[in-house]
Amino acid sequence: MAVAAPQLRLVRDDAPPASSRRTTRALAALQAIGSVPAGAAARDELARRDANRLRALVWGLASFGLVMVLASSSVTSIADYGSPWSLFEHQAMWTVLGGLAFAVGSRLDVGRLRRFVAPLLGGATLLLLAVLVPGLGKTAGGSSRWIGVGPFTLQPSELTKLVFCLFLADIVARREGAPDPKRDLVRPAMTVLAVLAVLILAQPDMGTAVVLVCTTFGVLYVAGVHRRLLVSVGAFAAAGGGIVALAAPYRRARLLSFLNPFGHAATSGYQVVQSLVALGSGHVSGAGLGGSAAIWGWLPNAQTDFVFAVVGEQLGLAGTVGVVVAFASLGWVGIRVVARTQDRFACLFAAAATCWIVCQAMINIGGVVGALPETGIPLPFISSGGSSLVVLLAACGLLVNVALHPNRVSGIATTGPARRHRPLRRAAAATAPARPRVAARRSHAPARPASMRPASMRPATDRPTGPAQPVRSGRVPPTAARRRAPRTGPDAGGRR
Repeated sequence: MAVAAPQLRLVRDDAPPASSRRTTRALAALQAIGSVPAGAAARDELARRDANRLRALVWGLASFGLVMVLASSSVTSIADYGSPWSLFEHQAMWTVLGGLAFAVGSRLDVGRLRRFVAPLLGGATLLLLAVLVPGLGKTAGGSSRWIGVGPFTLQPSELTKLVFCLFLADIVARREGAPDPKRDLVRPAMTVLAVLAVLILAQPDMGTAVVLVCTTFGVLYVAGVHRRLLVSVGAFAAAGGGIVALAAPYRRARLLSFLNPFGHAATSGYQVVQSLVALGSGHVSGAGLGGSAAIWGWLPNAQTDFVFAVVGEQLGLAGTVGVVVAFASLGWVGIRVVARTQDRFACLFAAAATCWIVCQAMINIGGVVGALPETGIPLPFISSGGSSLVVLLAACGLLVNVALHPNRVSGIATTGPARRHRPLRRAAAATAPARPRVAARRSHAPARPASMRPASMRPATDRPTGPAQPVRSGRVPPTAARRRAPRTGPDAGGRR
């Protein structure tokens, strides 16, 4: 009985694997109950919800900041300007300007700013240099951080935070996936960070330098840089920061007062001690708006760096917990925006802006409650300060625009295959379609002509005719092309 020779063929299995089918069924079940919206309309609705959450949180904090500026600065305003409304009116004017910046940013595609990253970074660097020039920079409290034009003042270090976020997003998006991430990604980012940090420390303003460092490591972590590399670079940065903190006498005094504030209650630890006294005096419900004793000169900088202590005294534990929850919610919504954004530059900018705002809030609150050394940076949206508020609102406007358009993708030139951090990659893969599975390995070699293929893989018209060969168990029979024809003639008995 003739047995046909088996045929070898490449099989492409387009059906998703069992795990993908289970994931698809799970997503369908969640979509049925409304937890994971399906369809373009539902995704747009989810984007609008995140954008509305951002608007509500940002403007809720900004409005609350106006109230707290009035409640904490009325006594100082009377002493300096003769009216309890002067500092409040000044902050209200900057809030209006910040609202205009927020409106422009929420309608501006953040991808269009990529081409201006280099000029913006150069301009921010020049402004940081101008602050150090005598006659151009304004000095207050021993620090030269402002440039004044008439009644308006600009703090270049606040503008540098926004520009640096754009720079980090651009360089990581372009060089992500490079063969050597330490040389192509980490080293350029840390070089620019070092230059900006040196200029900012010369003002001096160590708090802003720490915020830039935290933002850098947050973006590199989201970009998927190996943790071992981040730890090694972080240890080097921490050692450098410790040297800088101990080099200046006033920073060394702050560090010692952080370790034992009540041991330096009359000198370098005075602000921290008075801050703790104000927080403890508020109890659970607080003394009411304007009912604080700290604003009568007991707590210096009550409306700027230590406004959180005034919140604790006037609104109690409930007010401080509400502020912490608001910033935590802002960070949570920012993480949602980062995980859902497809454009790599926009995704990394959202991560940088979120790290910037949340880390600055944590550093300020930690310094007020004595958990961290006091660095002199304001509490975002709540502390009195024009430049900080306008730049923060502009950055949040861009963040709202990213949240509204998570599927908008602009051209990104990279030096290698895109890499995504594991948590974000896992979140994005939950809604991605399953890839087809190939049963046999595909070859990248050029296809051979039919005459050179094994007989079992040739078309039926090209196969050699003849009696069928028996099939050995578990083996493919030899093809006619590989069999040697029997010798005939006078040399048939020769050497074989």
